[in-house]
Amino acid sequence: MSAPTARSRAGLLHHVPAVRLLCALLAVVALALVLPHAAPAADPPGPVMLAQGWNFAPDPGDDGVSDNWQGGVRGPGWEPVTIPHVADASAKASDFFGSVGWYRVRFTGPATAAGMGWALRFEQVRRVARVWLNGRELGKHRDPYTPFELAARGLKPGQPNTLVVRVDYRRSPALREGWWNWGGITRQVSLVARGPVVLHDAGLLPRRVCVESTCEWNILLDGWLENRSTAMQQPAVAVRLQSPDGDVSEGRAPAPRALLPGERVRVRFAVPIKGEPKTWSPEHPDRYAATIATHARGRVVQVDQRRIGLRTVDVSDGMLRLNDRVLDLRGASIQEDVPGRGPAMTDADIDNTVDELKALGVNVTRAHYLLDPRLLERFDAEGILVWSQAPVYHRDKQLRTPRERSRELDVVRATILAARNHPSVITHSVANELTALPDVKRTSRVWMTNAAALARDLDPTLPVSMDILSYPNIPRQSTYDAYDMLGINSYYGWYKGRPDRSVADIDDLAPYLRAMREKYPGKALVMTEFGAEASEPGPANVKQTYAFQEQYLKRNLDIVDRLGFMGGAIYWTAREFAVKPRWDGGANIPMHKRDSFHRKGLISYDGKIKPAFDAAKTAFEATPLYRDDPAAVARAELAGGGSFVVRALLFLGVFGFVAALIALDAWCLRDIWRAWRPHGEGQVVELPTRRVA
Repeated sequence: MSAPTARSRAGLLHHVPAVRLLCALLAVVALALVLPHAAPAADPPGPVMLAQGWNFAPDPGDDGVSDNWQGGVRGPGWEPVTIPHVADASAKASDFFGSVGWYRVRFTGPATAAGMGWALRFEQVRRVARVWLNGRELGKHRDPYTPFELAARGLKPGQPNTLVVRVDYRRSPALREGWWNWGGITRQVSLVARGPVVLHDAGLLPRRVCVESTCEWNILLDGWLENRSTAMQQPAVAVRLQSPDGDVSEGRAPAPRALLPGERVRVRFAVPIKGEPKTWSPEHPDRYAATIATHARGRVVQVDQRRIGLRTVDVSDGMLRLNDRVLDLRGASIQEDVPGRGPAMTDADIDNTVDELKALGVNVTRAHYLLDPRLLERFDAEGILVWSQAPVYHRDKQLRTPRERSRELDVVRATILAARNHPSVITHSVANELTALPDVKRTSRVWMTNAAALARDLDPTLPVSMDILSYPNIPRQSTYDAYDMLGINSYYGWYKGRPDRSVADIDDLAPYLRAMREKYPGKALVMTEFGAEASEPGPANVKQTYAFQEQYLKRNLDIVDRLGFMGGAIYWTAREFAVKPRWDGGANIPMHKRDSFHRKGLISYDGKIKPAFDAAKTAFEATPLYRDDPAAVARAELAGGGSFVVRALLFLGVFGFVAALIALDAWCLRDIWRAWRPHGEGQVVELPTRRVA
């Protein structure tokens, strides 16, 4: 081989820089293949349930704080319990106004990624909760019926931690509630992962938008981003939806602006639904799997899971509609109250509550407060509709000052934020049985107006309602103009009412309902309560008997059936519950026979079926859910004064009776004329009957 010439050596030297660059790139690639990859940041871990290992100690003298029980060591009488737990499940009269109790649990702190932390989530503590972690006070929560979170400051990952909760369930005699004053940590407790940015109360709200004959669905994400770090953050939120058929819809949006430390901002954006929309309905309760991911500085710092449904709920021409079909609701309300546990329901109690409602044939249920999330999840899956309500119960006296009104608005806010992701929820009722004359009670009127606006802002996809007292002769209240629906709590024929507004006669119910329709023609009207106590055998004309209860139920349902403008009826309640000491219930029973239990239920407190249960089941199952169902056409055509067919038959019957009387009179007059007419005058001659050809 000949030696390279000068020209060839010059060419090689010319390419040296390119060769070196190529070698460097190859080296980088080789190192990337050989060296271990930097793993992407993992998603935050899921919730850690804190159900076992708890202890409870009563503190009737309220000495715990001064004796340093919050440290987790001191305090006598600690007994092992499981959460959920109720402090005293006996419903004894002496315990009704409550006491103080303490809970503590020791647990090993979960591993915590860099830049991340944890929060303690309580689904419900009745009534006032004060919380310490490792001797450090985390905060206080005063609403006994809504969930709350507290940042778990001072949590020790991988080490023993002590959580202490003081529960003050003393109830003021001035506060009215229509159920027993239970106390304790009555729902689940968990640790939830939280990062430098937290997305609070994320809602996924279904909306259908139609232009001419074309309709499209989207999901409105609504929540609040909070910067909990010490640096400025520019977070973003991403949503992923998967339909029952597997179609995926995605959307993402940044916060409206960069957030300073401690700053909080609302975030809202729409996610269009891809593929064929799968709507939720009681007959087909299809749901989408939803994942909400919160991003900050290039990593996922929070993941929330939901199961949501596409459905529309609205009021049109005074009728409540689901997916454009007029509803005819039939159901029974519930109280979260189980013998021996009160509201501290186990998973088996949840199953039993749902099974009882299904056996009763209901299509709707209702409660005076936010239901357990496990119950709401089951109602979503079973297709049982829910009339959701905030526990603002007979609280006009708690609405007198701006501070009090603000506190009760917070109750409404927390209730709606927890309920709005559930497709079974068809309305947000902001209160129960406030004053019947809000137009003349300024403080209540102001609160009602603000509560309706708040509900509409938090969930623009559902009708807003209020459940009211059914006194007669109340003039039209313009305050109700802010609402889409009115729930009517009717006890005509059971309670007496007031001297100037009697409800003692059940025959006055239908005229009252017609008057309500005339006053509020554009609002959906649903009978949200009716019921009669029953605890003993006896004749149907005696209150407190099973026969009276059965007859009363039938009469109320018959009245609603005959008034086609009524949107349904919800019996109060499916099962008996503890209410207050020496409860009468409206039958004026002797004092020595009274106890603490509300006996209007169709099932006794210990689980026995009453005769009215079967009557309700028969009526509920015979009523189609939708008014456009062929079996419901006749029911839907009923007018305010009763059935058109019935009225037509009545008219024809009366007309026929009068015609028969006239004919009889004419026949009698003819004979009288024949007997008394003068002879020789003209006579009517009857001709032979003409034969038919």
